[in-house]
Amino acid sequence: MKYQKILTLLLAFGFATNAYAQQKLTGLQVMEKVYNRPTGKDMEATLVMTLINANGDKRVRVIKQYIRDFGKVEKKIMFFVSPPDVRNTSFMNWSYDDPNKEDDQWIYLPALKRIKRISSDSKGDYFMGSDFTYDDLGDRKPTQDNHKILREEKYRGEDCYVIESVPKDPDYMYSKTITWVIKGKWIGLKREFYDEDGEYLKTLTVDKYEKIKGYWIITKVTMDNVQKHHKTIMELKDVKIDTGIPARMFTERMMKRGLH
Repeated sequence: MKYQKILTLLLAFGFATNAYAQQKLTGLQVMEKVYNRPTGKDMEATLVMTLINANGDKRVRVIKQYIRDFGKVEKKIMFFVSPPDVRNTSFMNWSYDDPNKEDDQWIYLPALKRIKRISSDSKGDYFMGSDFTYDDLGDRKPTQDNHKILREEKYRGEDCYVIESVPKDPDYMYSKTITWVIKGKWIGLKREFYDEDGEYLKTLTVDKYEKIKGYWIITKVTMDNVQKHHKTIMELKDVKIDTGIPARMFTERMMKRGLH
């Protein structure tokens, strides 16, 4: 499963060959390791999304999330459980292995009783009042950017590669991102986003990750939008891996039906 993503460098003399090999990694190879970090065949969890405005006021939304890797496509569906004003809203994302194929995304709005397909032009819009765009919720492939290792440094006690990623598409919504990647674990511990004008926009920080069924799973992140003075915290609870989620879960019919 490609959802979530990150590395250990041995510098001891006795491991000189291994250290040399790791030092020779390119920026692309580092990001491919992040992208391909195994996270199981499927996952279900309760997602608690907390929105915090400039005054510190909070709004909490509870979501049930399901993800399954079908090989050539990974499917994700989210059902809003509470509060009442967003209950029964659902969102679905299909990400494809084909690097030339964009994600397919849909949102179901119960008040309108219809499913809306998210167009390419709308993927820069923010999702349900959060600091995540629709594009952030999708699957960005390493080959879509040019990557460069800026340096290696410690961040929050972890040895990291610091990777600058510049999109090949000049019209992409971010001019670049900078990611701190943990050596050995291949988890992106922090990512800075810069807007189309090259101005610092927001930072995604991984607050918590843990081993579940032998996989490194990111369970809490914060997106801090410095331009909007707004934050979004997303925390996964009751995470279950490899439970055999059925294919019928990821359909437009299920989006309308919701969880009962």
